Amino acid sequence: MRTGVIAKKMGMMRIFQEDGQHIPVTVLALEGCQVVGNRSNETDGYLAVRVGSGVRKAKNINKPQREELAKALVEPKARIAEFRVDSEEALLPVGAVLSADHFVDGQMVDVTGHTQGKGFAGAMKRWNFGGLRATHGVSLSHRSHGSTGNRQDPGKVFKGKKMAGHMGDRQRTQQNLEIVRTDSERGLIFVKGSVPGAKNGWLMIRDSVKLPAPDSAPFPASLKADKSVDAAVEVGADVSAEAPAVEDTKTEGEG
Repeated sequence: MRTGVIAKKMGMMRIFQEDGQHIPVTVLALEGCQVVGNRSNETDGYLAVRVGSGVRKAKNINKPQREELAKALVEPKARIAEFRVDSEEALLPVGAVLSADHFVDGQMVDVTGHTQGKGFAGAMKRWNFGGLRATHGVSLSHRSHGSTGNRQDPGKVFKGKKMAGHMGDRQRTQQNLEIVRTDSERGLIFVKGSVPGAKNGWLMIRDSVKLPAPDSAPFPASLKADKSVDAAVEVGADVSAEAPAVEDTKTEGEG
């Protein structure tokens, strides 16, 4: 099991295929998805990778987390999450930046997020109750949920009773969503269908737990740092090879 990534939901669009058919997709953006720490068996009793994404002001995070990020030389993150891994080979160096091509086209993933909050909702909207009768003795309580208790015994309302209350804003996981396309240059992941949450909400994307990961998926991860370092080395070699020799034109009177 590899580590996952934290992405921001940007909205929905459609992608046209070569045959003219279009696929509805959700656009997810990686905003500085970076490794901020690891969990090991020696110190924590389990293996996990701590990933952070986004940017947050240092004054808006608590002191323990601020000290942890400062020790890792990582800027304050808007959202931090842990992803369990199976082996120590799946752990990543602290400070590494994850790329969008961490997932490959056609791969199935699980997306976790918080659903859209609906506020305080009645029983008919929240639990699909039928409500009371529209006429014949019912006054000003047509959409009420009706009786909630029992008799003198037990003399209480059982916990978990379906009543009016806060609706939505629950953590939910949508499983087996297909990766249609990835854009590593812009840090975008296009997932087929809808995902939980509203726009600009944070989501956790990980490999599907019910289906095996494809062999072409990079292990332990696809990191931006590796590509930038290789590119910098190539550019430095090219510049040093093409740079002309500069002669020393200093005269005797110059210091």
